[in-house]
Amino acid sequence: MENLRKKGITLLKILVSAALLYFIFTKIPFSEVLSVLKTAKPFFVIAALLFFVISKLLAAVRLNLYFHEIEVLLTHKSNLKLYLLGMFYNLFLPGGIGGDAFKGYYIKKRFEVPTKKVVAVLLLDRLSGMLLLFVFACILGLTLKDPTLRPFQWLFWLGIPLSVLIFWGLQSRFFGYILPVFWKSNGLSALVQLAQLGCVLMILQALKIEVSTVEYLFIFLISSIVSVLPLTIGGIGSRELVFLYGALWLGLQEDVSVGISMLFFMITALVSLGGLWFHFKKPNLETSS
Repeated sequence: MENLRKKGITLLKILVSAALLYFIFTKIPFSEVLSVLKTAKPFFVIAALLFFVISKLLAAVRLNLYFHEIEVLLTHKSNLKLYLLGMFYNLFLPGGIGGDAFKGYYIKKRFEVPTKKVVAVLLLDRLSGMLLLFVFACILGLTLKDPTLRPFQWLFWLGIPLSVLIFWGLQSRFFGYILPVFWKSNGLSALVQLAQLGCVLMILQALKIEVSTVEYLFIFLISSIVSVLPLTIGGIGSRELVFLYGALWLGLQEDVSVGISMLFFMITALVSLGGLWFHFKKPNLETSS
């Protein structure tokens, strides 16, 4: 019954992704988006790839910081292998066992640590990333000149300290054993998101986009928050939908906007594919002294 439920959820996600993509390409012909992608400069695409890899290396370090707080003393090398495998499962095998679920299972199998603590650090790792996505979105939102946003700029100012305070309060109340690394982990999250913004900046350069940079970065941050929601396969469709309507809202080119999203996804998929090796040869988790 459980296996049937998982297959049903996977099928639903595939259908949602397909429906969203179909809807997007009824608004913008795929040939137009493809024409945009064909103009990409290889040098800047490679630079974008490097920035994305850096963001994932930093994210892996952040996760290992959390693991060490619950006495799971993985070496950075072992943790990176596990992190890469999790990326592969999240994108390519979402219906079997998700990346976070697999990491939790593998950690429990190897270490004597309470399940609640493993789940907690995996959840906090995700929330820390989302917190900084929100913070950077608020910062960029303050610089946008869109008239519909001006009356709400005070919400951006308020949202930054309030979101950090709420996250600190929740962590202090329910996960006090992780609190010692609160600022360090969120500092790493800031570096992760800066590296991802660097990735998008390189994509903009690759597509020869030299205007509305802040607007495109703002849309990217919002799309990253939406893509975390478990509604589609690896965020496929949901991210492109945000880019489409973000472009319509801010007066940007829709085909270019969707092209940015698709190029980012292709980079994500390429890096995630690196976890395929560890699917067949499961990583041996080594610990530091």
